[in-house]
Amino acid sequence: MIVISIMMVLAAIAVPAYQRHVIQTREAVLRANVNLLNKLVQEYTLDKRQAPQSLDDLKTAGYLHELPKDPFTGASDWDVEQEDPTNAADPQQPGITRVHSHAPGTSLEGEPYANW
Repeated sequence: MIVISIMMVLAAIAVPAYQRHVIQTREAVLRANVNLLNKLVQEYTLDKRQAPQSLDDLKTAGYLHELPKDPFTGASDWDVEQEDPTNAADPQQPGITRVHSHAPGTSLEGEPYANW
């Protein structure tokens, strides 16, 4: 009986710590993927002198083999921020300037994932 009680107390401590660690890991992967995509959008824009029209342009131009997945949604469903047409190389076709997560919810620090 005492052994079972001790095991339950240890499990009550370990499970929340494990869950927090899983979330921290997903957040680290999400932040790395968003930073990578934003960096590649900037590189594409500098190389081609025009922002990509979609994230698929990064694949076809050889910057990526495959779009990374959002670890919270499990899909490559990124929200994109369009550039201002007045600042675009071609005002008729403004491209992408930034990428954000499409995941709902907030981080452990309290910031919405959609702001990343």
